[in-house]
Amino acid sequence: MTGSEHGDTGPGTASSAFDRGRALERLAAERFDLVVIGAGIVGARVALEAGRAGARVALVDAGDLGGATSSASSKLIHGGLRYLARGEVGLVRECHLERRALLERVAPHLVRPLTFVLPVYRAGPYRAWKVQAALLAYAALSGFRRSRAELVGPQEAVRLVPSLRTEGLVAAGVYEDAQTNDGRLVLATAVAAARAGVVVVNHLPVTGLELAGGRVVAVRAGELTVRCDAVVNATGPWVDRVRRMADPGAAPLARLSKGVHLVVDLPAGWRAALSVPLPDGRVAFAVPWEGMLLLGTTDEEYRGDPSELRVQARDVDQILEEAALGLPPHVADRSRVRYAFAGLRVLPLGTGDTAAARREELIEVGRRAWCRWREAS
Repeated sequence: MTGSEHGDTGPGTASSAFDRGRALERLAAERFDLVVIGAGIVGARVALEAGRAGARVALVDAGDLGGATSSASSKLIHGGLRYLARGEVGLVRECHLERRALLERVAPHLVRPLTFVLPVYRAGPYRAWKVQAALLAYAALSGFRRSRAELVGPQEAVRLVPSLRTEGLVAAGVYEDAQTNDGRLVLATAVAAARAGVVVVNHLPVTGLELAGGRVVAVRAGELTVRCDAVVNATGPWVDRVRRMADPGAAPLARLSKGVHLVVDLPAGWRAALSVPLPDGRVAFAVPWEGMLLLGTTDEEYRGDPSELRVQARDVDQILEEAALGLPPHVADRSRVRYAFAGLRVLPLGTGDTAAARREELIEVGRRAWCRWREAS
C-alpha cells in the first residue's frame, strides 16, 4: 500500500468512504469470509490486506477507529534501541524493516524521519563508548538505511535540543527513527480498507460469538448477527474478553501495561527529540509533536478494566521526575502540562516487570477463533 493508495485524508474524504446505513445493511445480509474485531492499527491493516486479497471482510469496533491503544502511543515508529541491551536482535531488525516500509512505501505522507539525542551524563547508566557501539549496531541492523549513528559533544547536543540539561553532560548519541500521527495512520488504513471493499463500522460492540461444529460461524453485535467463516480478534486490551466469548474456559494470554504521556509547552529551537536512559533500562522521551512537547512514558502493570483507564497524579509525578533527568525544572514543570493521556500495551502473559517483557508479536490460532495483537510504540 503506497501513500497514494491511502489517498487524501482531508476533510470529507474519510466520511465519504463510510456509509454507515449501507454498511449495517451489508452486515445483516451478507456472509463474510472474515470478520475482524477491533479497528486499531492491527485490525485495520489485517482487514485491508484481506480485502485487497479478494476476501469478503467486515471490520467492526466497539468504539472509534483507533480509539484505544492505537491513538495513545508515543507517536513513534522506531526500531527499539533499548531492546538491543536485552539481546532482542531479531525484533530490532524486524522493526527497522517496518519503519523503512512505512517511510518509503506505506505512508510517506504520515511518517517522517525524526532525529533523536541520547545524552550521556557522568553519573548516568551508560558510558559514551557503550552508547556509540549500540548506535552503530542499531544502524547496522537497519542496513545503514534511514539511519544515523554518531557521538557528538555537548555543544552539538544543545544545538539540537536547546533545553537539554548540561550539568554532568559529557557527550550525546545522535540517531534517527521516525514519527507519525498514530490516529491519522489508523484512519488512513481504515479508509483504504473501505475502498478495497471492506465493510467498516465503528461504535458497534461485539456482544457474542456463535459456534457450530466447534468453530465460530457468526458474530453478534447488538441486534445484528454477522455470518462469517473466520474471525480475527484484534481487540488489544480486550483480547481475552473476546476469546472467552468463544471459549469461556480459555486461559488468559495477555497482561496489560499502562503507558501515560504528558503534553507540555514546547520550548523554542528544538531540532530533535530527546531520549534519556533511565536506571531501570527504560528511556524517558521528550518528543516535539504537533507544536507541543510529548513527555513519557510509564510502563506499569494494569489489572483493571481497560474501559476505566485513567491518568493518576502519581503518573504525572513520575513522568515529570524522569523528564527532569534530561530537562531543566522550568520545562519539566507541572504548570506547563496542557493535558495527559493513557494507553494500554498488550503483552504476552508472564512474570516480572512489564518494562522487561518481550515485545514480539504473538499469534494464536485457536480452536474456534483466531487471535492476533501487536504492542504499539
